[in-house]
Amino acid sequence: MSSLSVEIGRRIRNYRLQQGLSQEELAEKCGLHPTYIGQVERGEKNATLESVSRIAGGLSLPLSRLFENLGGSSTQDDIPAMTYELMLSVPVDKQRIMLEILKQIIRLHS
Repeated sequence: MSSLSVEIGRRIRNYRLQQGLSQEELAEKCGLHPTYIGQVERGEKNATLESVSRIAGGLSLPLSRLFENLGGSSTQDDIPAMTYELMLSVPVDKQRIMLEILKQIIRLHS
């Protein structure tokens, strides 16, 4: 599958885990099959916009959130993009801690 499908799937999985939802629970919330959710998360299925919209709704996210910072010139040297992806990969409570640590580091170096 395309790298875009893989990235969208990774984001869906990260947001689902942040909310403490199983694939089955998310599938029920958005009216899709759990197997399909798993295939989308692994980037095995090229989901339709309708399905991605339903998944975003099941996650209580604006559709645009799943597409933020995609398709740009993101490379391994793109530190802001890497930071964004790292933040997405951890639960919200840890994101808050990481944000406060970053703020302190910036204050120390200002």
